[in-house]
Amino acid sequence: MDFPLSETSRLYLRKITIKDADDIFEYLSNDEVTKYLGRESLNDIGESYDLIKKFETNFIDKRGIRWGIIHKATGQLIGTVGYDAIQIKNKRADIGYDINIKYWRQGFATEAINEVIRLGFENLDLNRIGAVVFPENIASLNLLEKLGFTKEGILRDYIIQNDIERDTVVLSLLKAMF
Repeated sequence: MDFPLSETSRLYLRKITIKDADDIFEYLSNDEVTKYLGRESLNDIGESYDLIKKFETNFIDKRGIRWGIIHKATGQLIGTVGYDAIQIKNKRADIGYDINIKYWRQGFATEAINEVIRLGFENLDLNRIGAVVFPENIASLNLLEKLGFTKEGILRDYIIQNDIERDTVVLSLLKAMF
């Protein structure tokens, strides 16, 4: 299967390549950005390459798909968005995203996530899109609820980040509600 491309008014969504390693490292090495991602900050550029390889392997194995969020005006990768843990048989996947701090609070995440939700329901034939968010990540919780996601509950000690067990809020969006 070819990697699906898409665009919105201000963004291109495309396959992430090794050419994006520097842009990914720039923002995923920032503790402020990774604070709520459930992962530690990147320490060297090699970790960017490993992450890009993981995205590629997940796509080939039909376990996930992650788009690079490209700012049309600059051509720069400003984040990633996509689906982890895709289950074709059960028509469900979990959405994930990250954005360079320079582009926070400008509507780019909303624009990219909205398009990926559309692609999930229309092109991937998903019925349920889930999300897990740290309870302290109010901005992300508000964003997902604004996009129609419903809180379902708390997953206790669900993610370990920096050797600390962390609770997460689980949310979902059903195709019938989109």
